[in-house]
Amino acid sequence: MTSIDILEKKSMSMSELKEELSQIKKRDGELSFRAAKTEEYLTEFKMIKAKQAEELFKKIDGLSIPRLKDNQINKIIDLLPQSVAELKVVLQGYALPVTNENMKKIVDLVIEATGDAK
Repeated sequence: MTSIDILEKKSMSMSELKEELSQIKKRDGELSFRAAKTEEYLTEFKMIKAKQAEELFKKIDGLSIPRLKDNQINKIIDLLPQSVAELKVVLQGYALPVTNENMKKIVDLVIEATGDAK
């Protein structure tokens, strides 16, 4: 069995993962069993393009919300909450106090990125 060396641990959105898998598929010709299952799983979700996800990440990070980390921002990008109530559900798994004003700003950025009108 080969030994795997982890070079870096980095949080990424599902959009970025899907793009990364397509690049690996293009490079190698096919995906491993686990990667193919992951790709199949990712097709079940509505998601924005990787470039849009990256821009949305920068915008949310630019809000400078205290204690909001990369993995939490990526979870927001993965689930694309369209209301403050949906965002509260997304963030309830984290011990993270976010003001309603900041939640409204995040939701507005998500709606802008997805092109959905409220």
